[in-house]
Amino acid sequence: MNLLLAEVAQATQRLADAGVPSPRFDAEELAAFVHGVKRGELHNVKDADFDARYWEAVARREAREPLQHITGRAFFRYLELQVGPGVFVPRPETESVVGWAIDAVRAMDVVEPLIVDLCTGSGAIALALAQEVPRSRVHAVELDETALGWARKNIEGSRVQLHHGDALAALPELDGQVDLVISNPPYIPLTEWEHVAPEARDHDPQLALFSGEDGLDTIRGLERTAHRLLRPGGVVVIEHADTQGGQVPWIFTEERGWADAADHPDLNNRPRFATARKAMP
Repeated sequence: MNLLLAEVAQATQRLADAGVPSPRFDAEELAAFVHGVKRGELHNVKDADFDARYWEAVARREAREPLQHITGRAFFRYLELQVGPGVFVPRPETESVVGWAIDAVRAMDVVEPLIVDLCTGSGAIALALAQEVPRSRVHAVELDETALGWARKNIEGSRVQLHHGDALAALPELDGQVDLVISNPPYIPLTEWEHVAPEARDHDPQLALFSGEDGLDTIRGLERTAHRLLRPGGVVVIEHADTQGGQVPWIFTEERGWADAADHPDLNNRPRFATARKAMP
């Protein structure tokens, strides 16, 4: 075992003791970042090339600073995104939400589908849809100015059109034209503050996390926005907490002009997102 791998083993134990959920992965990812190699190449780093700044990075992670803030990057589906303080770090669970949305858009058989991503944050969802649905026209909306700055960095050079504004009043010029509305909105109940992981509670923007006493305030507002934006037969996809399974579809009722409201599981088989179709007139 070379010096770096021995240090990674020690770092793994330190991170585990600190309660980090994925200590081995994070220790290896930090080592790869500091030494400018891929995780699978750590064994090739010569002992003389060991960089002591590795332990600075480990100490930051030990204090529960998000891994992605330390490395400045987050991976999402086929994307590498720039992230840091002031923007919500995209989670792996959201990848399955986007996967469902991509399949839904492809099934529509629309030549140039019109897509709106509300509460875009880093731009992860919008960019993934633009990349994987090649002829799509994608609009992304973000209210927070700091998050908007990160989204602007990531979206630069892509087909995504970024808008600064409130998701609940967004894009009236597209009313009745949109094929898919998608959002990973804030959905944590204010009463759950103390139970949120330190990485999110202490580092993700509060605006991206919490939404009223039951966590559903923003989703209730997005229901009306989505209904306004979508064409008849268009689809809405909304991420929610696994504890809210069964609650969100009831927001998208037939009385409000929806059909086929349903919940869907993530890769861990936990309720993760709700979908509905705007009813035909």
